[in-house]
Order: sequence, then structure tokens, then C-alpha cells
Amino acid sequence: MIKNQWYAVLSSHELKNGKIVGARRFGENLIFFRDSKGEIGCISSLCAHRGASLAKGCVTDDHVRCPFHGIEYDVTGKCVYVPSEGRASAADYSRFHMKHYATKEIGGIIFAWYGDGEPVGEPDVFDVVKDTSYTYDHINDMWNVHYSRVIENQLDVSHLAFVHRTTIGRGDKRLCNGPKVVWLDDNTLQTSANNEVDTGQTPKSAEDCVIKETNLTFKFPNMWLNHVTDKIMILAYFVPVDDEHAIISLRFYNKITGVRAIDKAIAWLGSRANKIVERQDKRIVETQLPVRSELRMRESLVAADMPIIEYRSKRDSLQNL
Repeated sequence: MIKNQWYAVLSSHELKNGKIVGARRFGENLIFFRDSKGEIGCISSLCAHRGASLAKGCVTDDHVRCPFHGIEYDVTGKCVYVPSEGRASAADYSRFHMKHYATKEIGGIIFAWYGDGEPVGEPDVFDVVKDTSYTYDHINDMWNVHYSRVIENQLDVSHLAFVHRTTIGRGDKRLCNGPKVVWLDDNTLQTSANNEVDTGQTPKSAEDCVIKETNLTFKFPNMWLNHVTDKIMILAYFVPVDDEHAIISLRFYNKITGVRAIDKAIAWLGSRANKIVERQDKRIVETQLPVRSELRMRESLVAADMPIIEYRSKRDSLQNL
């Protein structure tokens, strides 16, 4: 994990008012809930009293209530009531306070701050996330690998003709020109596939390639965008569950017709197509060992792997700050 970052961790549609969502994130069992003002609590799931799961509890008076003994916590994880001690109790319950993660909600995505102390800045998101002229459909899938492996797969331009030969990789374009990689800012990497049918030609260098209109952009720590056209975009965020599991959350955004009902139907169909492509990737990536990637591994990389090399290098430098 890269510390001191805002991670996209949950879709807002999964967190209903008055409900508790239990979820494993960052290798920990956590719960998410809302208070009446819409503030989101993200705290450890096991009650500090006897270790019962708060995911089985309920939300009452803006607090999450443990199902075992009724102990209540607010959105910051602070213990606010121990029923057996009575409401008039003036005891210090700081020993009951739970670990919590600060949260932000943008464009229907819940972010959690993974780091030391108070959060710094705001989550770095793509404009489409906040652009209400687009409609989107959302799907999730659990992968049995570290989230870094899922990210690298989305930056891999040379697997298309093989893994996706029946879908987005049709045409047998095995030869990879470049690929060109540019940094749009300190946090944002961009590349695009520039593949061709191999007729015996020498691949072009990265310097001789361009970033195409259909391109891939990645924002650290865990958000990616496939810009298909200005009216069609596919967004993904890669949720770190633990060292051996990750969730890929995929959204198909579009504003093809400008009629929301029609565009919503198109988004739904787009998500079904996304699922087919994503499952093609999953079948192969889950076989990679080790399940977690690092800057230096026992791999023999080639020129087409440059986006992955750039990602690993940046990730390594951020981990070592």
C-alpha cells in the first residue's frame, strides 16, 4: 500500500441510509455507515468491548449500535454510549474508541484516507466522475490477486491480441509500437495502444508514437480511465481488499444521445460488455505469481511493458517516501 493517499473503496449505491456495510479493505475488516447529515463513518468492524461484529448491528440516532451489548459509536469511531453503565455515566470511555478512516464522497464514489494524521488535500478524480451530463452503470468483481496486479493489467497493451482476441483485441495486432507514456502531472500517467499486424516491420519507438484519442490514463493510487471518445468513457477503480484479493469496480459512462433514459440503457449494455472483457483478463491474471507485483521481480520485460515499468517505478518511490 502507498500511505497518505485517498483510495476509492466503495460505490455510494452500496451504502443505503440506515444500513451498515461490512467490507474488507486495506487488509482490515471495516464497516461503513451514514449519519442523518450524510456523513460517512468507516471504522473497524469488531466492537472494542467483546469483539462482536458491528456489521450485524444497526444504525440508531446517527450511531452504529453493537448487536451484542448495545454499545454505540459515532462516525469517527468514538464510543458515545455503554448501556450497562447508564446514560448518566461520566466515565472515560476513550479505551473503547475505534480505529477509523476519514472519508470523502465524490460522484457516487466513497474514498478513504489511508495514512497518518489528518487527510491532506482532496481525492484526485477524473472530470467525468463529477460531470452530470453523463450517465453510468456500475459493476464489481473480486479478483484473487493483489490490487497492483489488476492495475498493471489495465496498463498492458501487448496482451490485447491474445487475451481479448474475440473482443477488443480482434484483428491480430500483435506488434506493439512504442508505447508512448506521458505524465500529465505528478499523479497521472497516460498511454495508448498503437498496435499493428506483424508483416515483418520493425516496431516504432515510443518517441515516434502519439497518444491516440482512445487512450488509457491512470491516477495514483487506484483509479483508471479508458477514454474511448468524448461521449464514451470506461472508469475503473481497484479496491485493495488485502494482499491476495482486490475488487475491480467498473463504470461505463456515456452521453451518446443526450436522452438520459436511453443513455442509461446504453450504459447498462456497456457494463455487460465490460464484464465479458474483464472476465477474460481475470482468468489469466489470477494465474500470475507472485500475486503482488514489485519494482524488481523475476520477470523479463520488453518495450511494450513501459507503462507497467513507469507505474511500478512511481509506486515504489511513493511507498518509500
